[in-house]
Amino acid sequence: MRNSRVINSPSVVGLFSGCGGLDLGFKRAGYQTIWANDIDPDACETYKKNVGEKIITGDIWQLLNKVPKADIVIGGPPCQAFSLVGKRLENDPRGRLVFAFSEIIERLNPRVFVMENVPGLAASEIDGKRLTQVLAKKFMRAGYEVKICKLTATDFFVPQKRSRIVMLGFRPKKSYKHQFLTQLEFSSVLGDKDLSAPVSAHEALDDLPPPSLEKFVELRSYKKMPHSPYARLMRQTSNGKVSLQVMPTMSDKDKEFVRHIKPGGNYMDIPNSVSTPRILKFKKSGGRTTTYGRLHPNRPAYTINTFFNRPNVGANYHYSEERLITPREALRLQSFHDSFEVVYRSQRSLHMQIGNAVPPLMARAIAESIKGYFKN
Repeated sequence: MRNSRVINSPSVVGLFSGCGGLDLGFKRAGYQTIWANDIDPDACETYKKNVGEKIITGDIWQLLNKVPKADIVIGGPPCQAFSLVGKRLENDPRGRLVFAFSEIIERLNPRVFVMENVPGLAASEIDGKRLTQVLAKKFMRAGYEVKICKLTATDFFVPQKRSRIVMLGFRPKKSYKHQFLTQLEFSSVLGDKDLSAPVSAHEALDDLPPPSLEKFVELRSYKKMPHSPYARLMRQTSNGKVSLQVMPTMSDKDKEFVRHIKPGGNYMDIPNSVSTPRILKFKKSGGRTTTYGRLHPNRPAYTINTFFNRPNVGANYHYSEERLITPREALRLQSFHDSFEVVYRSQRSLHMQIGNAVPPLMARAIAESIKGYFKN
């Protein structure tokens, strides 16, 4: 295993931090966050509860002059403008936020930066040029060596088929060549060499308690002892109980559909006699294979999005129970430890914070991979 010690805990500024998935990965790798920002008040309160107090709520364009210098700048600018299922509009204000990130890099001149986004970032264009290349050229002109990586969360023990583009920038250093830890090295860093990838939905969820029917029951005891290395990892900081294991609201139609869908199946399993016109259209045209999908116990989940409380936007049905997944199960599939608490004023806020987050295990893998830059 490589020496993972960081010299003098490099300082980190977190941008577009949300509830803190990316920042949490860096914190657990031993870095020191000195300043962070997000525009969502609920996400900032969640961040304070789980990551640290040094987060400012507000529009980043109004805070450009307040961002302090740091060794590393990390962030995931809101990605909806670049989603592969959305429009790629140059004038979308959410899209322009990637340029707020680049402006801060040019202003602060950190030693390293990490920018995370959806794969659609690489497919987006401005004036006929790939957005990733436009950004990379800006960073190279500012003096950085740039590396663009497409990462899959399952490679880092996250039980979820989530793909992300990560752009890494380094001030030139002849003695340093970036590379990610092997899975064996990463499992050693995490303290459990029994971890292996991919982690299945069953390995991720089977020890959690049955969902409560009461919306206000906060804590529930585990159903059984940790049944997998991943469950052990998620329970490391737990006090024996978990929050947010609450039965999701389901319509009569939702309940009818799941009775017909086999584990790993989707809308194709729903009989025409009970299908909606939308489902019949999907059956005729094909595609959207995760729509009305059901988890398979022996495979990772598909991407957990901000609508995991609905069956028609992703594979969100539980594999062995006729219901949708709970917020705690979504957090598990995102690799948040069971002690992670979410502050929210609405169910929509809860689901958005979880679905928009960078999986902390993937974030930690990124953080561990750049430690060598700060040695000696």
